[in-house]
Amino acid sequence: MSGHVSGKLISDPLLNESTRRRLTERQADTVRRLTDAAVEELREAGYEGLTVRNVARRAGVAAATAYTYFASKNHLITEVFWRRLSALPPVSPSPEPPADRVVAVLREIALLVSDEPALAAACTTAMLGTDPDVQELRLRIGVAIRHRLRDALGTDSDPKLLAGLEMIYAGALVQAGMGYTSYTAIADRLSEVARLVLSGATRRPPAQR
Repeated sequence: MSGHVSGKLISDPLLNESTRRRLTERQADTVRRLTDAAVEELREAGYEGLTVRNVARRAGVAAATAYTYFASKNHLITEVFWRRLSALPPVSPSPEPPADRVVAVLREIALLVSDEPALAAACTTAMLGTDPDVQELRLRIGVAIRHRLRDALGTDSDPKLLAGLEMIYAGALVQAGMGYTSYTAIADRLSEVARLVLSGATRRPPAQR
């Protein structure tokens, strides 16, 4: 997706896309400052203590301006995850076995927030929110993850296998977000389970026609 700002073509999707609007370069800078400030605020105040108003103050942005971009703290936190996911490089064709490619995709997604425990826990809570803007981002996140897994498996992969891997990933992140285990440990478990599932899929005899 691309847009024009003052006659200049802006092609970076993170500059143009948000749940509410296409962004100019200046607006995109404001959103970046807000999302960066949200991570800093989470480190100090945690999910319960975070407010859009406090994040705006930390970012040097008027609260009213912040609310034109983010309807709630759940919307803001989910945007942080979405931006990190969007920044991952595409899944490129590779001679590696599908299982290795899938494991690599699952690990990189699981580790997106592993170095920020407060952010990791907040993302799980935020992405379960019912705000329309959160629902929109959650849909984008789900589609992006599905596409990455499909690219890793191959375009002719079994849709049921793809759906199963999506469910495994979602369940693992909920467990991590509830504090049962760390995101790093979850990445290892995801790798194990994905290999188990894919091993079973390759051993299964073809369906009778």
